[in-house]
Amino acid sequence: MATIATCALALSASPALAAGTAHTSPGKAATSAGKIKNDTLELELRQDGVLHVKETVTFDGTAPTRKLVDRTRYDDGNDRLYQVVNLKGDATLTGSTITLKGSGTAKFEYDVKGAVTPLGDVQELRWYAAGGWSVPVDLAKATVTGPAQLQSLSCFAGALTSAIGCTTASPDHTGVEAEFEQQGLGVDEVLTVVIGYPSGATKGAPILERRFELSNAFTLNTVTGGALAGLLVLLLGGVGLLYWTRGRDARVVGHESGALSGVSNGHFSPPDGVRPGQIGTLIDEQADVVDVTATIVDLAVRGYLRIDEQPRQTYDTPDWVLVRMPNADLKALQSYERALYDAIFDGRDAVPLSHLKGSFASKLSKVRDALYRDVVAQGWFARRPDTVRTRWTTLGVLLTAAGVLGTVALAWFTTYGLLGLAVIIAGAALAVGGQYMPAKTSKGAAALAHTLGFREYLASGDAGADIPPAQRVELFSRYLPYAVIFDSVDRWARIVSSITGNGRQADNLYWYQGPAEWDLSKFADSMRTFTMTTSGAISSTRQFRSL
Repeated sequence: MATIATCALALSASPALAAGTAHTSPGKAATSAGKIKNDTLELELRQDGVLHVKETVTFDGTAPTRKLVDRTRYDDGNDRLYQVVNLKGDATLTGSTITLKGSGTAKFEYDVKGAVTPLGDVQELRWYAAGGWSVPVDLAKATVTGPAQLQSLSCFAGALTSAIGCTTASPDHTGVEAEFEQQGLGVDEVLTVVIGYPSGATKGAPILERRFELSNAFTLNTVTGGALAGLLVLLLGGVGLLYWTRGRDARVVGHESGALSGVSNGHFSPPDGVRPGQIGTLIDEQADVVDVTATIVDLAVRGYLRIDEQPRQTYDTPDWVLVRMPNADLKALQSYERALYDAIFDGRDAVPLSHLKGSFASKLSKVRDALYRDVVAQGWFARRPDTVRTRWTTLGVLLTAAGVLGTVALAWFTTYGLLGLAVIIAGAALAVGGQYMPAKTSKGAAALAHTLGFREYLASGDAGADIPPAQRVELFSRYLPYAVIFDSVDRWARIVSSITGNGRQADNLYWYQGPAEWDLSKFADSMRTFTMTTSGAISSTRQFRSL
């Protein structure tokens, strides 16, 4: 065995031989003047798998530095780590860089962990023994001893992935020691030694670190797919259970169905006394643009203000003046109606619709708050709908954010990134579902049932047919604000405009005044334009949700 000059067994089964990444390209110019004349290493592989290295470096010029190989590609999912520890002597270790001390000669020693790989019936020691220096090396020599007989040996010189053999590699006569030599190593080039030992010779094993790759982070297999499905069922089921127990309207025992006229003893009497703004909030659980628009019309119909349409030319923008009616009993207004009334006039007796901005915009938030407080005071909701929506939506957003962070963590450290997606989906479902979490009480559900019956009546073809002619102007006008809520303004405006007095078309209504040469036949178009313009003015304040 002593006569063997080079044993070029490549051990192609080794995953480490086929993998590896060079830190720099061969032939890179020296980073400092000088060279290493001799780099002599004594390597001892111990039974615990730790490789102990003693190194003596003779050099000219400024003390050089060595970049150790501390990481290579092991397989598709992992990197292999080489840990260099316990450095002592004429050198310092910073990260993976060794810097020599003094001048001329430096002696130091250190331990290497993770250099042994079990491969079936053999163990392979692979270490980048010499090289990686910032200056060229004239001669590098390495002697390796181990705890058992050598089974094979080989060496390579050059770049980290080089398959070119070194100058010499030979075992001694005992078969437990190997000597390697390489004449001439360029800047950053390395001498790699590979030795095979019998299986079980050491307790060494590679140190692996999972490498992040998007395809691996979200691996779909039986385990991850089943876990994802189970987690989705659990989380989405929990969201559904929350809605079932917290977000559903209370059931109404024997609640009424069918059309309700809103007339009692010949007088207007909406079901449950619900006013237009309240109906809008009751139906969709939102205080929005249409609720305010309908309330303005309702205040006019009930005699708190008058709507005066302004004359205009063909291409002029339409405008209306809202006029405060004297002697109106403001104490009879609901809190949200009084807030809106004050926001409109703000101490003025009349205000053009086009001028509703400034203080009006800032006070609309009070109208919205008053509407929400009102539906709670009426006993239709146990809590303010906007507060309930905000709370559940916020929880959903927080759960989504936690899912994003969890997905990143799972994807970075494991292959179970898909599980984090389940949390994201559940959080998004809760955030969206939060819009449906406000729940009506039994009283609120009953009021809604009656309101829908009223809507059915207003939508019926014979609505108002049984109303005496003398009462139609007032009664049909009282229906109109509700028609705004129920999106049937055109139909009821046409019904109102069809009312005649003394066999001829009326010129105005008691609550709506048109310009000269205007009569009630134009009311339907005027009313449609007024409601659209009013809704636009309100939504432009950004205090209410646009429809």
